[in-house]
Amino acid sequence: MTPSTISAHLGSLDLANAPLALGGNVFGWTADDDASFGVLDAFVRAGGRMVDTADAYSAWAPGHTGGESEATIGRWLERGGRRDDVVIATKVSRHPGFPGLSAGNVRAAAEASLQRLGTDHVDLYYAHADDPDTPVAEAATAFSRLVEDGLVREIGLSNYTPERIAEWFAVAEAEGLHRPVALQPLYNLVERGFEGASRDAAQRHGLGVLPYSALASGFLTGAYRDGVAPDSPRAGRASRYLDERGRRVLAVLDDLAATHDVPVASVALAWLRSRPTVVAPIASARHTEQLDALLASMTLELAPDELEHLTAASA
Repeated sequence: MTPSTISAHLGSLDLANAPLALGGNVFGWTADDDASFGVLDAFVRAGGRMVDTADAYSAWAPGHTGGESEATIGRWLERGGRRDDVVIATKVSRHPGFPGLSAGNVRAAAEASLQRLGTDHVDLYYAHADDPDTPVAEAATAFSRLVEDGLVREIGLSNYTPERIAEWFAVAEAEGLHRPVALQPLYNLVERGFEGASRDAAQRHGLGVLPYSALASGFLTGAYRDGVAPDSPRAGRASRYLDERGRRVLAVLDDLAATHDVPVASVALAWLRSRPTVVAPIASARHTEQLDALLASMTLELAPDELEHLTAASA
């Protein structure tokens, strides 16, 4: 499959009119039920489709064990009955209680995720990270069986090297297994390592790309500048981008945001959405005020020279 044939369809999943995935990492962590429900309601009301989470969210927070985000989304679904309105993506391998990609663990983790989400299937199920202790053939077979059993509609890979992607596809071809349709890498204006062998692998195998950390832990919202340090759990990670290159990127983002009368974050996401193989960036919002900038990015079209200006500034 060539780059030109990668579309907004991830197998049977259609994001053509909703090129943004709402990140669920904040749900049950920095956003309580009321705030999370408000964001989810507003996202769907505005035409958003995909909600991206993981069974490990938010095991890193004190007193959390993992699954908090899925459980929050499950309570929202139960309250609003909107399962048919959303495409739910979740992941396996990093939950403290369900580590790795052995066949038994993949099955058990999927069933636990379904219980927390309160649904009978996951639309897109990712291997959250490679598991070097489990043969690719075992993991690929386990995921394929979930599709056959109706628990999962489509398969995705996250944080996989080009070599391991190729190995997964070779196994799927040899064994007649269901193939992955999506790839979730770290990718944004200030993290461009994906552009190279990983993007080539996505193109070669027809994987639609949904980049995580699309706003670089909040840096690409424009909130982190010299002398400004917002009170956020992600402040340390975002502040590391405030170097000469980061300031150069912010200056261009500021100019384009003013030109189009949109928030800085909208411009950063529109640039990412324009990149080869990208189907939909993933970005999160703790409250509806933050969501507005994300939603605006879905319809913002930057001119070729504007895109090139951003690409050059972030080189």
